[in-house]
Amino acid sequence: QVQLVESGGGSVQAGGSLRLSCVTSEYNNLRKTMAWFRQAPGQEREGVAAVSVRGISMYYVDSVKGRFTISRDNAKNTVYLQMNSLKPEDTAMYYCAAATSGMWVVGGNLLSPRAYTYWGQGTQVTVSS
Repeated sequence: QVQLVESGGGSVQAGGSLRLSCVTSEYNNLRKTMAWFRQAPGQEREGVAAVSVRGISMYYVDSVKGRFTISRDNAKNTVYLQMNSLKPEDTAMYYCAAATSGMWVVGGNLLSPRAYTYWGQGTQVTVSS
């Protein structure tokens, strides 16, 4: 059973920064595409960023480009999301997700929840104005 555990959420003021971490217990996740999603109350789950198996390629939703950075450290089985210049509209529960393969098709399903099989419990991010 693949387990994903997120941490690093919290409350910050607009313009602040947070760094989310996602640790996976499954060695095989080293060969899988990983991503961060977020979901605000009453809204659908939204893909934020995805990272390729070796951490060479990244893909972002337009609203976070230039502010968020996704990365991974396969030696530590960890994926990160560095969030800078946070805005109140970034407030949401943030989830880490793992695909079942190293799929990477830009503009395809990289930020679609349907492309990911394993999910963490989420970590709350709240940005106040």
